[in-house]
Amino acid sequence: MQKKIIKVQEEDNVAIALIDLVKGDRCEYNGEEIIILSNTKAKHKIAFVDLAINDSIYMYGVLVGKTVVSIAKGDLLTTENVKHQSDKVVAKTKNIVWNAPNISNWKDRTFMGYHRADGQVGTQNVWLFFPLVFCENRNIEVLKEVFEKELSMGKERKQRQLLRNLINGNDVDFNDGKQQVSEQTFDNVDVKFITHQGGCGGIRQDSHTLAKLLAGYVKNPNVAGATVLSLGCQNLQIDIFKDALNSIDSNLDKPVLIYEQQQMGTVDDMLNIIIKDSFAGIKAANSIERKPAPISKLKMGLECGGSDGFSGISANPALGYASDFLAAVGGSPILSEFPELCGVEQELVNRCVEDGDAERFMFLMKAYEASAEAAGSGFDMNPSPGNIKDGLITDAMKSAGAAKKGGTSPIEAILDYGEYVTKPGLNLLCTPGNDVESTTGMVGSGANIVVFTTGLGTPTGNPIAPVLKVSSNSILAEHMPDIIDIDTGAVIRGEKTIQEMGEEILEYVIQVASGEKKAKADILGQDDFIPWKRGVSL
Repeated sequence: MQKKIIKVQEEDNVAIALIDLVKGDRCEYNGEEIIILSNTKAKHKIAFVDLAINDSIYMYGVLVGKTVVSIAKGDLLTTENVKHQSDKVVAKTKNIVWNAPNISNWKDRTFMGYHRADGQVGTQNVWLFFPLVFCENRNIEVLKEVFEKELSMGKERKQRQLLRNLINGNDVDFNDGKQQVSEQTFDNVDVKFITHQGGCGGIRQDSHTLAKLLAGYVKNPNVAGATVLSLGCQNLQIDIFKDALNSIDSNLDKPVLIYEQQQMGTVDDMLNIIIKDSFAGIKAANSIERKPAPISKLKMGLECGGSDGFSGISANPALGYASDFLAAVGGSPILSEFPELCGVEQELVNRCVEDGDAERFMFLMKAYEASAEAAGSGFDMNPSPGNIKDGLITDAMKSAGAAKKGGTSPIEAILDYGEYVTKPGLNLLCTPGNDVESTTGMVGSGANIVVFTTGLGTPTGNPIAPVLKVSSNSILAEHMPDIIDIDTGAVIRGEKTIQEMGEEILEYVIQVASGEKKAKADILGQDDFIPWKRGVSL
């Protein structure tokens, strides 16, 4: 029989409803009976003990809130009777001793990847087009239309087929899942295009940050080469971009074609030159083939979005277990979304191998929160309406579950936005909690694959890195099968352990990294790219 409620850790004083409960239901947990006092939907929290006003609420073993009014044992926690509260972080208080997982089945595992001259290995082989400034977006779009049509990159959309048939007077049902597949010119390279709204108009720091991000995309092992468009008069000058490239890798051995429109005459003349040069680069990139590589070459971004009340007890800890495996074999998991680490800072500080990294983490967290408060907000306002509706009613509650993606391994490096991952083991990267901004940042820091947990469903992808969606519950996986790659609902039902699910996730990652399976986001053509703009517009 499926359990009705669960506590994450024994010291917690709240429990999570695993199924919909109604007033009067009797639930048992570890020999103790609780009578449900209010109708409670699955994923929401109930008091496991009587709570007086101003009592602390603990979940995942950490402080996640404080009561506004008294709450009786068995009653529902809501935004009306609970407010955000988290422990204050202090300096590093202890060094952790990590019990690493048994990696005997993983230490010799390989994936089929694209080897680069700098020793990195890509999970994809991409020729990337992007502008240094938004003024060049239209030219990027023209190039995208030309290359995608003439190279027949991927499948023709059902919607285009549908409209064509309607124009011709044919009423055809395309819900059978069939699509016309065009013959692709190159089998071993993808051509992708990025546009953005930056590069000029904001403060100078934003342009420098964008330069570092774009340089990181060029450095990413999934990229074989790039075509870069500049207008000429913008804040993000070509020299600034080249300096950013040089700071990441002074010996970069990739073709990077850069064009400045104000020096090239007419648009047609410029585009003709770009097309000829880029086609030659793409043709050369197509000759690069997959070869075996140890899984220590994987840099795996850890992301969550559209989280629900089950995310912290199924998908996130399962991904955390996969993260620990990868860290133990010498790979580089990357945990980001700093606003969603609020409340678990002390644990993370103590997990930092270097004292200097612990201090840097605290500095970045405090500076970020101060900037949010200066703008009239704060980390306590992080939960979205969807989060709250599905049981994540305080930021600390959301953060405690979100941090589970990072497992338990030591933290080897603390990086600010735009800095590149160079150390094996768990890296913490300062990004916003916004799904696309965070994913964009992790890939710019070197992630060659991203695993994205969700409880509500989020159709996010990336132009150069596969983004795998992991559902916290089976209802979502069944409802949105075109988006979800992996379902961890079996953990909620008690059919699989966190450890078993974590190994399944890592196995799936290896298959996608090898090109044996394709991420659903890539099938959908979900190429999202949103740089984090820290400053103001001028």
